[in-house]
Amino acid sequence: MRKRFCLLPALALALLCACSKDAAKTPPTRPADFTSTERQFNTPADGDTIAIFDTSLGEVRAVLYPDAAPMAVYNFVGLARSGYYDNTTIWRSEYGFAVQGGDATGTGTGGSTIWSNNPYPPEASADLKHYAGALCAAFAAGGDVTGGNSQFYFVTALPDSVSSSDRQAELTANGYTDAQIAAYAAVGGLPYLDNTDTVFGQVYQGMDVVDAMACVDTVKDDDGNDTYRPTEEAAITINSVTITTYSSAEDNGLDTVG
Repeated sequence: MRKRFCLLPALALALLCACSKDAAKTPPTRPADFTSTERQFNTPADGDTIAIFDTSLGEVRAVLYPDAAPMAVYNFVGLARSGYYDNTTIWRSEYGFAVQGGDATGTGTGGSTIWSNNPYPPEASADLKHYAGALCAAFAAGGDVTGGNSQFYFVTALPDSVSSSDRQAELTANGYTDAQIAAYAAVGGLPYLDNTDTVFGQVYQGMDVVDAMACVDTVKDDDGNDTYRPTEEAAITINSVTITTYSSAEDNGLDTVG
């Protein structure tokens, strides 16, 4: 069944992003009421596992998909319940691409798993794509170690990032369904990461907060290149991540966003 999936209240997003000094980082205007048969655009069902991110910029809620990415979800849930993500930071903020966290060292070079820090393999699913708002496992590759750990990212691709006729034709040639192509055209995303990284969740409330994370000021290196690391003044803290189950009664009257 198709359900309405409200992506962003533009006013709230504008207010959260207004403090950015970088004029190029303007909050995107996302579809206010996009309808799709794609799983990631369905309202969570009662009893679905969700993650509630309490951050310094506001609250983000994401539904998790343990049936499609069991190892990624099991690892994330286990770490969250142990308090691993408490008081960590978003160490990467790349406008129009993604914001990334989940490293207790805050450097982007660390990470942990519930399996004695051993990495786990990708779990690509044909039903889950890197649409804007996707919650994904970050994978490290180096030496003899290739796999996921505690790090994760939210896709913040802009709505028009996959809307050109050339991009649409490319998706068609690569076997994407009409519904997937329409979803990418409407909300944007990172299709080149499909079947490479693992999508294990989707933001359904608080995408305005995620986009605000992508709007913060970031540090430039000596050559003026963006490091994508938030400045000290713009640091983003994840106060906690709570794992619970979705209840439509609790969310009654709230806008669902993705």
